[in-house]
Amino acid sequence: MAAVLRVWQLVKEALEGGDRDYTAIGLRRAVVLLSIPMVLEMAMESLFALVDVFFVSRLGTEAVAVVGLTEGVMTIVYSLAWGLGAGITAVVARRIGEKDREGADRAAVQGMVIVVVAGLVLAVPGLLWPRRLLAMMGATPEVAAMGGSFMQLMLGSNVVILLLFGINAIFRGAGNAALAMRALWIANGINIVLDPLLIFGLGPVPAMGVTGAAVATVIGRSCGVAYQCWHLFDGKGKVVLAARHFRVAWAVLWNILRLSGAACAQFLIASASWVFLVRIVAGFGDDAVAGYTVAVRIIIFALLPAWGIANAASTLTGQNLGAGQADRAERSAWLCGHVNAGYMAVMAVIFMLLAPWGLGFFTEVPAVARVGVVALRIVSAGYLFYAYGMVLAQAFNGAGDAMTPVWLNLVCFWLVEIPLAWYLAQRMQAPEGVFIAVAVSESLLAVLCMALFRRGRWKLVKV
Repeated sequence: MAAVLRVWQLVKEALEGGDRDYTAIGLRRAVVLLSIPMVLEMAMESLFALVDVFFVSRLGTEAVAVVGLTEGVMTIVYSLAWGLGAGITAVVARRIGEKDREGADRAAVQGMVIVVVAGLVLAVPGLLWPRRLLAMMGATPEVAAMGGSFMQLMLGSNVVILLLFGINAIFRGAGNAALAMRALWIANGINIVLDPLLIFGLGPVPAMGVTGAAVATVIGRSCGVAYQCWHLFDGKGKVVLAARHFRVAWAVLWNILRLSGAACAQFLIASASWVFLVRIVAGFGDDAVAGYTVAVRIIIFALLPAWGIANAASTLTGQNLGAGQADRAERSAWLCGHVNAGYMAVMAVIFMLLAPWGLGFFTEVPAVARVGVVALRIVSAGYLFYAYGMVLAQAFNGAGDAMTPVWLNLVCFWLVEIPLAWYLAQRMQAPEGVFIAVAVSESLLAVLCMALFRRGRWKLVKV
């Protein structure tokens, strides 16, 4: 009973957040206090995609294909968001570790400037050429006609998406992961309520079909950003913005851009490979795309909590390096890797055993379910490797060594995954070849990350 009470107190403390020095408290305690809200934050982010596809699947296979093909394009946006966030987190975490809160405040503002500009630029293609983008992704004419508004809304709201990711990166770098978690709770809760209302209609609210899912997502995310901005100015956190911070600090801005550019490159390399994979799968028809889409959504649901643990490694690595504790930074990364491996092993077993049951929630079409089940089982076979690869890549980013994951991603995804996926899919005449290529390349990436992390050159990077 006493042990249960201690665990509950620890969970409660993690969810409450607060101003803590993660470079001074016990390492295991630091990992737990950061990981719990970060895991829940990522779980909430994954629910956006899962909830959308759950309700949209009631509209038919073509509607699911709209969501899947749009997400294929959105992965590029998310990759830029993750990359920009990685640079922001690294700089803010290093300043917090150095006890330079004014420097952390300046870095936060420069990060927000960058994400707003990037969001505006990225919104243009989606606003002007939504149907053309869907056609480029392999959509049939019917799917392109149905999904034009969905694509337009999703890509047109890129400023909101990047702000949501960017401000949460500030909170994570400062060690206040609970605020990032709550922002996504709010955004996701609103999305869950609005999705069925706007998709199917109710009373005076007209049924908007698949477009309603996009409207619900945009409204939910906008409310999350409003909550974030409120807490950036309330004066209670480690990062507190004031009028004096709202001017361009070129040295800080270029430092974040330098780190974010490399981080964006690594995520873009990875996400671009997913775009090619969707294109290969599209060659096997709408049922294959729909099955792949549902499987990817479920996989994301499993992986994003794991990314939460990886984000904890990034924060701890950056803050401990800032505090001059390189050995503690290394131990924190490996500890996060071990925790992640335990979680991912459990998820792999669940997917192996319960994949048909899970797909049953999203589709009643046998051909769609078959593709999804096979995808879940093959991809999850490498989960134990992925666990360490995710954590150590984020630890590199937290240390400011974003170029190492860039080269690793380039080799594993473009030189191994894409050619292997194309070859196996053609040889097998089935989308299963794509899923095998994913498992092989992700496992290779993890092994290479572990080998290079042990060499320790990342400890010498200046941020």
